[in-house]
Amino acid sequence: MTDNPDIEVVKLMLKKGREKLETARLNFENERYDDSVSRLYYAIFHTISAVLMSKKLHFSSHKGTISSFNKEFIKAGIFPDHFSKTIQKIFIERHTGDYDFGGTIEADIAKEDIKKVEEIIEACENYLTKFYNLSKEYWQ
Repeated sequence: MTDNPDIEVVKLMLKKGREKLETARLNFENERYDDSVSRLYYAIFHTISAVLMSKKLHFSSHKGTISSFNKEFIKAGIFPDHFSKTIQKIFIERHTGDYDFGGTIEADIAKEDIKKVEEIIEACENYLTKFYNLSKEYWQ
């Protein structure tokens, strides 16, 4: 176990990220692709926020969170470059799904996005498991 008081906050953030992922899957199954991608974005946002907490970093804006994650973890080589591209892509798609009345997200895009977000969440949980020297089951 760890003496880090932030660990419970990290755990709650990861839980919230997993819940958003599950909601995205349910929306996908119900052919609500715009809503699916919107929830995927928040699944990523909560998960990368948890990772940033491992460095005691927290930001009030989404852009600050994403920018810091890219700087601290992508550019540092901890996570692969394509994670940054996926996060940016889903950020844009969320805006399309939530705010663009003329645009919609297609099923094939939402399906691909689910797989990519699952990969990011899995990698982040693995990172945090090693960082805090815990078992993977701790996050469940």
